[in-house]
Amino acid sequence: MTDTIPLLIDTDPGVDDALALLMAFADRRHDVVGLTIAAGNVGLAHTVANALKLCEVAGRQDIPVFAGCDAPLLHAAEDAAFVHGSDGFGGTGYAPATRAAASEHAALAILRLSHEHAGRLLLVALGPLTNLALALKLDPTLPRRVARCVVMGGAVTGHGNMTPAAEFNIGFDPEAAHIVFAAFAPANGARIELADWEAVLRHGFAHADFERWLQAGTARARFYAAISQHTRDWARARRGERWHSADALAMALALAPDAALETVERPLAVELAGAHARGATLVDWDRRSGQPDNAAILVRYGQARFEALVEAALAVP
Repeated sequence: MTDTIPLLIDTDPGVDDALALLMAFADRRHDVVGLTIAAGNVGLAHTVANALKLCEVAGRQDIPVFAGCDAPLLHAAEDAAFVHGSDGFGGTGYAPATRAAASEHAALAILRLSHEHAGRLLLVALGPLTNLALALKLDPTLPRRVARCVVMGGAVTGHGNMTPAAEFNIGFDPEAAHIVFAAFAPANGARIELADWEAVLRHGFAHADFERWLQAGTARARFYAAISQHTRDWARARRGERWHSADALAMALALAPDAALETVERPLAVELAGAHARGATLVDWDRRSGQPDNAAILVRYGQARFEALVEAALAVP
């Protein structure tokens, strides 16, 4: 057994997913054992192709990529191509990767890898939770084999980015999120470590700083500069002087949890109905329900550490 931590990433690349993946690839304390891919930011054909291409650019063709669910469990949902570009990678028209995804379905890969790395696996979910929900339906004992589960998702006081109440990853597939948050609970010796959208808004990067990091001169930085241009322009026009990478914050929490300055543990549930609140993450701040705390919610993360992780990831040759 090596000292590195096995890391499985469920993702829907996506510009911010790409930055998070580069952070994971750059961290020698963690061994990325697989990427399981869902539809979300854009359709599955694009998210799989984007994952394969990013591995190629980073020289990480050793990492297996598993295609998963091409739609939410029950209800259709709109993608986020208007933010990420038509292909999820800024519409750059990059040359496709030379390899294909593995034949194993993502949900089955999650279960197999959870057995291979039982008790040590770090599971990071950066997109809609459809693959993970399907895996849980196939094997409800999954949480007992996961050492940590970090999720990017939710808006814990209802300031959503998909609807007024819902954040995109949860709002895209609320039923899947409900299954996952119910399963990763104290009864199974587990919990979710949550980096929600509201935490993301507290941890933005100055555009000038990020532009400087993109001048690293590496293949990773050049590729990321190209695929993120559309998203960064969109953010500059709408959110001002700071750019926000949601999945990068979740990955920072996963890779360097010691830099979390404040977290709050509370019961959390996902709203599945409601004319205005479907997909909302409802936090029982006063613990009135009597339910156990199933989420450790990130409030503050060390900004300098966060920025150092991002800068270092782009600087890897």
